[in-house]
Amino acid sequence: MTWKRVATAGVLIPFAVGIVLWGSTALLALVVALVTLLALFEYFALGEAIGHRAYRFWTASCALLLIYVQWLMGDLPTYEISGGLVARQRVWYFGNGIPSQEAVFFLFVLGIAVLTLATKRPLVEALPAAGMSASGLILVAFPLSFAVRLQGTGPYGSRLLLFALVITWVGDSAAYFVGRSIGRHALAPHLSPKKTWEGTAASLFGSLVVAFIFARFMNVPLRHLIAMAVLGNVAGQVGDLLESAYKRSAGIKDSGSILPGHGGVLDRIDALILAIPVVWYYVLIFSRSW
Repeated sequence: MTWKRVATAGVLIPFAVGIVLWGSTALLALVVALVTLLALFEYFALGEAIGHRAYRFWTASCALLLIYVQWLMGDLPTYEISGGLVARQRVWYFGNGIPSQEAVFFLFVLGIAVLTLATKRPLVEALPAAGMSASGLILVAFPLSFAVRLQGTGPYGSRLLLFALVITWVGDSAAYFVGRSIGRHALAPHLSPKKTWEGTAASLFGSLVVAFIFARFMNVPLRHLIAMAVLGNVAGQVGDLLESAYKRSAGIKDSGSILPGHGGVLDRIDALILAIPVVWYYVLIFSRSW
């Protein structure tokens, strides 16, 4: 199993790094859209395992629209890192007539209302369907869409996104190998019996090492990189445990089998779901002092 895990990572990581560093934001948005759809349908499968069917097509459509809006918003000068990051958000539209995220979510709610009232599904499925659809959009698609926004934050956007990815990858790998070798104290046995406090500490240490390495290549103060590494790592580990809770609820070991050694797409990106937005909002709040 370990060699499959390493081999899969050896193929996927160079591809992801290439897209982030040298691909356009439009290309990244397409990749994020594909990953989001795969993760969403795996999430929906977890719900179906306990009899909760989502409105798959409508939720997926709104997820793609959300990613599209994030891509459009990345071109706004108010969201570029240039002497400070200023977020001037309007309720329905940003500058140049770009629809806001609130507009997408409201459209999603309207669609759920129509589907609930117009479809021929049994009424007993109405609440579970709405719940699975809404949670899929909020817990999977929405946070992943910030990868597009983070890359579009100006000249350092690609490096910031790569930073968020690497602290997660290194932290996850350190936790896996240290936990397997010397892990003795369970972190959350009711959610994931194999996760240990030793692995958690190794994960955090690995992310801190990444911060020191990236300080040589980015015009970002080391203290901010350290803070982002710590917060992003903690968020990533929470995301990992959160997905474990979903799988436990559904009685499923892996969300899928598309990635040898890793399980499904959702299994591979669970930490990134929270780590990327945390890094983005840190940049949003503190970049003025850089």
